[in-house]
Amino acid sequence: MKQILFATGNQSKAQRFSDGLAKRGIQVLSLKDLNIKLEVEENGQTAIENAQIKARAAYQKTHMPTIGMDDTLYLENVPEALQPGLFVRRVKGKVLNDEEMIEHYTSLVKQYGVNGKMDCCWIYGLVCIDEEGNESTYTWRKDNFYMVDTATSHRNPGYPLNSISKYKGLDRYFTDITEEDKEKIQMSEEDVVDFIASHLTEVKRPCM
Repeated sequence: MKQILFATGNQSKAQRFSDGLAKRGIQVLSLKDLNIKLEVEENGQTAIENAQIKARAAYQKTHMPTIGMDDTLYLENVPEALQPGLFVRRVKGKVLNDEEMIEHYTSLVKQYGVNGKMDCCWIYGLVCIDEEGNESTYTWRKDNFYMVDTATSHRNPGYPLNSISKYKGLDRYFTDITEEDKEKIQMSEEDVVDFIASHLTEVKRPCM
């Protein structure tokens, strides 16, 4: 089985595409799996730029196929100065833990939401580096959900906002989504999995 390194120390994030890639004969490893610690300054201006910074740093250390990913969050009706953007976990210079994030974002929903709800949009950026150092980028968005001002008691470690997010059309928290629910709302990231797999397995032809 081929292996690819996900340039993250968050085990939950590292598992995000693992099932889909496993079906394509690719095993996803995290930095923690390889006992690697990376200190990088994520000073990009976009999700793609930050994903690139992480992927390049991990590739330079391991020279194995690597993916880096970052995301940007936008909240409806929230003033620009309070928009999380690239800094979803960092508020006023402080990196929030999972419970602090839940408290912070539910307070924003209470202040700026309508009837305890707030429409949101994630914009994702992913960079894939193959074993030869060739890079490809991919971006996608998710806006079929909203946040609420009351959290469920269920938690997905590493993904605290799942405890206050619900898909439009389903009165169910992300933490409680079933496979049947996923089919109803056609929730899938197969396109992302296909991108990673095709880039990793692409046959390189010698220059003529």
